[in-house]
Amino acid sequence: MSAPRTTAPGSPLIETPERQALRRAVTDLGGRYGTPYYFAKARAGEPADELWAEAGKAGYLGVNLPAEYGGGGGGITDLAIVLEELGAAGCPLLLLIVSPAICGTVIARYGTEEQRREWLPGLADGSRKMAFGITEPDAGSNSHRISTIARRDGEDWLLTGRKVFVSGIDHCDAVLFVARTEDARTGRLKPALFVVPREIAGFEFRPIPMELVAPEKQFQVFLDDVRLPAEALVGDADAGLLQLFAGLNPERIMTAAFSLGLARQALGRAVEYAKTRTVWSTPIGAHQGLAHPLAQCAVEIELARLMTQKAGLLYDAGEDLAAGEAANMAKYAAGEAAARTVDQAVQTLGGNGLTQEYGLGALLAATRVGRVAPVSREMILNYVAQHTLGLPKSY
Repeated sequence: MSAPRTTAPGSPLIETPERQALRRAVTDLGGRYGTPYYFAKARAGEPADELWAEAGKAGYLGVNLPAEYGGGGGGITDLAIVLEELGAAGCPLLLLIVSPAICGTVIARYGTEEQRREWLPGLADGSRKMAFGITEPDAGSNSHRISTIARRDGEDWLLTGRKVFVSGIDHCDAVLFVARTEDARTGRLKPALFVVPREIAGFEFRPIPMELVAPEKQFQVFLDDVRLPAEALVGDADAGLLQLFAGLNPERIMTAAFSLGLARQALGRAVEYAKTRTVWSTPIGAHQGLAHPLAQCAVEIELARLMTQKAGLLYDAGEDLAAGEAANMAKYAAGEAAARTVDQAVQTLGGNGLTQEYGLGALLAATRVGRVAPVSREMILNYVAQHTLGLPKSY
């Protein structure tokens, strides 16, 4: 059962005809799979390979990647459309945030020509997948406390550390890990990025039991002197945060799109139910006690969509500083809108809202993703307070 559409597929004042066509095409694809397929895969512990492969064949997975490497030549705005529409149809692909958005973007911007030729065509058509590892047990949102270290050993690198909440490693070919190296100029530790094949000595991963119902599992990773050749480094070992945020801003934009898809899916189900469920001779949607909260959800979803579109357009235009602010705001707004919308949808359906038939109960946990990952709502408020309002730093 696919959710009915509750908002237009894209305003012509904001989106080009090509992007509106992309929305419609992805909506059609998602509708052929929908919630039954997605949850069947998730509950069986299987990846959504069929949907991933078809999306890759159609060119949707690599729509943001350079055309000369098999991508669509678009931007993160286009990829966000793909994720939002798949989510609205009931089958959000979490690895879209990771493989083409984070890893594909970083390699396209900072990778060597050899790295681009090796990875981008496969990431674009879906034949290869790459996970992303940054979060650590003791670092949390503080990227300056990352303890995974990469040190030189002749021409090679030795990578040692631990990561948590790495999505989908079991079905990925490699992981783009964030480690810290010693800056050759200052001696300070700076973040650096390494492509690490999944099947390599010293690399162990274990699943983390989660309440989240999704085809992608979460893993903790142990790196014990993993030996990597020099060409495993992506970009400059001394570039620091610059190349890291080339991937983190798209991550925020895509997480906003993920949340928007969930919100639209939930709102669609709630609206359809409120139109047809009759109590005391009147459809329950006629009562303002239900109609007004649902209308408020629609307003908040549309506001978050506009901010997400703004963030994507700024990022694609190369306005990295402005895009960082907008991406944080979009991720916050979409996460809050999704949490409120799913909660209201469950309340609208009453007991039915917690049945597997309607698929809303599982979304209660899924919407938390948009509020706690990849950065918590509190850290976003810290960012806005400091960088937008100019208030003193609080942490």
